[in-house]
Amino acid sequence: MPTPTRIPTESDFAPLTQRGLVVSLCYPSPRESTTAILILFHGLGDSEIPFADFARRMSLPGVLGISVRGTSIVPAALIGDGARGGEHYHWGDDLRASSYTDGLDMDPGYTKAADLVLNHLIRGVLVDTCGWTTKDILLFGFGQGGSFALGLGSLLRVPPKVVEIKEEEDDKGNGQEGGDQGVSDDEGSNTQFMGIVSIGGPLPPSMIPTVSGKKKSRTPVLVCRGRASEVLDDEGDAIDTIKEEFQFVKVVTWKKRDDGMPTSRDDMVSLMKFFADALSSQRWTPETPTGDAFKKKR
Repeated sequence: MPTPTRIPTESDFAPLTQRGLVVSLCYPSPRESTTAILILFHGLGDSEIPFADFARRMSLPGVLGISVRGTSIVPAALIGDGARGGEHYHWGDDLRASSYTDGLDMDPGYTKAADLVLNHLIRGVLVDTCGWTTKDILLFGFGQGGSFALGLGSLLRVPPKVVEIKEEEDDKGNGQEGGDQGVSDDEGSNTQFMGIVSIGGPLPPSMIPTVSGKKKSRTPVLVCRGRASEVLDDEGDAIDTIKEEFQFVKVVTWKKRDDGMPTSRDDMVSLMKFFADALSSQRWTPETPTGDAFKKKR
């Protein structure tokens, strides 16, 4: 039998802390009004605290905000002089120099973080323990956190049992090519999120499932970028990669140059409209054309 849905309590997240995953909770008022969940992922070198504040300032009605701390600490030697005090975190398996730029590799692998967040926080606590579905959950991420959020949406479309079967076949050396091991249209209710917002973060190739026959994710996606974005520019393939893996993608180009967090009313309008559409529809029809993923069922 499905687990009856209930509002998560602080004690539900205690086992995550023991595993090294720290969260900050922002309940709506009153708590009993909770009808959806927003999980927030900070950028490289930040922490969960500013993003918990961001969730409080947005004050989305009926939404429980869960701001998550990155799973690895950024070495002190890489922290700039202008950074805030305290520890700084990231989501990657490692921090390594990029082979193509003077900066860090944008896809350091996210195996550890994905296991903790997807398997233990989302599937373990929110779905199995508290009875929510992934369609009740919104993801929001900035920079590396935005990339991680998109990656989770990409991974979620393939149920764990399918991934396990594929890995077993690979180990035996008898995996079949061309077979349809992807997710069918009606297979399970936990293969898509309510929506994902990524600010300045591309989809990491390492988080694209290699299962043959996989279909596009039906999680609606909003990608926000500055007009002079270097990561999500029109000349590169980052936007095309997202559209290849997600069925519903909207790209918003802000008036400001950089991919920073929203600082003006104009910046916030696109975010709030996306959240409002998601929360008001709660469910959408798969056949809805791209750009109108939140069309209500009649």
